[in-house]
Amino acid sequence: MNYHQYYPVDVINGPGTRCTLFVSGCEHQCPGCYNKSTWRLNSGLPFTAQMEDRIICHLQDTRIRRQGLSLSGGDPLHPANLAPIRRLLQRVRRECPDKDVWMWTGYTLGTLTEAQQQVVALVDVLVDGKFVQDLHDPALIWRGSGNQVIHDLHAQRRLQGASLRASLNAAEISAAMETGDAKGSPAPTGVADTRE
Repeated sequence: MNYHQYYPVDVINGPGTRCTLFVSGCEHQCPGCYNKSTWRLNSGLPFTAQMEDRIICHLQDTRIRRQGLSLSGGDPLHPANLAPIRRLLQRVRRECPDKDVWMWTGYTLGTLTEAQQQVVALVDVLVDGKFVQDLHDPALIWRGSGNQVIHDLHAQRRLQGASLRASLNAAEISAAMETGDAKGSPAPTGVADTRE
């Protein structure tokens, strides 16, 4: 994988102070894109182990605290970028667990391949969709056109976990009521027998 630019301190691409990496390679080539120079896979500089270490070091820096890492491009979910991006994000999760990860992609959440989904599973916020020049709106925050969607995947996972726990609890309660394992020993009708 190649990258075009790395900002160790960035306050534009996502909330708070962040590290931001612009990778090379984009299949979408959207008209009006402001990062046309990142489209070619072989443009920019090689993304090395030293560069990966540098990003981790900056995320761990206590003098300039970063809220997280932002990945843009090009497209971080370009098939040629998936393996190195996944390795980087696995390290971020392992070595910087308090940092969030934002990613911009021209792909949409519903059309991702299995390999792309594995990378997105390591992302907190995904901004998806191609840039559409006719829908460009400078008033939008963290996206360039109105069709692009900001997915708070971290919040969605938390809600799904809570929903799953609630479903399991409801199922456990129903099972306990049917078997008589619940406090108050339910009668066969499912109504607790409160007689002395």
